[in-house]
Amino acid sequence: MRALAAIVLMVWVTAACADWRGDVQSAKLVGEGDFKVFGFKLYRAQMWSERVPVDYDERFALHITYARGIKRERFVDAGMSEIKRLASAPIPADTLARWRADMMQALVDVGPGDQLSAVYLPDKGVRFYAGDRMTGEFDDPAFARAFFGIWLDPSTRAPTLRKQLLGTTP
Repeated sequence: MRALAAIVLMVWVTAACADWRGDVQSAKLVGEGDFKVFGFKLYRAQMWSERVPVDYDERFALHITYARGIKRERFVDAGMSEIKRLASAPIPADTLARWRADMMQALVDVGPGDQLSAVYLPDKGVRFYAGDRMTGEFDDPAFARAFFGIWLDPSTRAPTLRKQLLGTTP
């Protein structure tokens, strides 16, 4: 009976820690800011990391709370467009197709108040969450860096948000 209770407790604890925060347990909030288009707030983003400044040698998490509804296809189209724009060299078509499929699996339609998170896993890849539910894990370091580059690359379309996320702007 005690063994069964221990197993139940272990499953409960594992389930309770199954959200993105469990992947970066000792991380602290590095920075946050709003992303707006034509003055309309689309989302609030937060960067969580154990290390400041944030770098690709440690785990970190990008956590986003949406202010407006956005369809998954729109996320994927915008994300792939930015990944291609930011690439230092052309990305092969088969790689782009695989990354698009990964993003279609990992991302979901959102409405106001919904949350999406992504955790960078050094030398491994990325794990995605919708709310507290993991929606995908991809063992592809190049995809992970390209995805997070949408926000962290110095040439991002949202340089003020980048500075806020990295904690370099109040």
